[in-house]
Amino acid sequence: MAQLRDNAARRTPLGERARMAGQRSRQGVEPMGRGRVMTGCHDRKAKAMKLLPLALMGAVLATPAAALEPLSKEKYINDRLIAARIADRIRRTCPSIDGRILYAYGEARKLKSYARNKGYSNAQIDAFLDSKEDKKRIYAVAEDYLVRNGATADDAESFCRIGRQEIQKNTVIGSLLVAK
Repeated sequence: MAQLRDNAARRTPLGERARMAGQRSRQGVEPMGRGRVMTGCHDRKAKAMKLLPLALMGAVLATPAAALEPLSKEKYINDRLIAARIADRIRRTCPSIDGRILYAYGEARKLKSYARNKGYSNAQIDAFLDSKEDKKRIYAVAEDYLVRNGATADDAESFCRIGRQEIQKNTVIGSLLVAK
């Protein structure tokens, strides 16, 4: 670098040496005013212009995360929570069917991970899970499913029958249950 500076200094008149002090390009020292654009400023602008489309794409791709539908409307998550509630009701009511607690815990963790990967924050997930309104809604849908399939509150065997059917069909509900 020092050799380039010395060679440029020899070719340049003395008056220009003072003006070009500190002005460097990729080829060495360039005098100002010789028809050549200052490369330092130009390079920065060119790089910024090249990065602009990438920045805009990043902003556009990040926007859907802000426009997520509420968790209470997310079908996959709600269906899994309803299935878990139905399985819980069956295991608590039917004496011959038990719950696969560790499996259910793993599924709950997967569901939370699914929600995070969709763009929901931990705070949004926790608020949804703590929401009394959403819990009531999920419980009501689960009870409706059980009643439509023949479960009655005073007949434990009706819950057992539904549980055995779910296990046999290998449904999400059945995967959370095991016959004793």
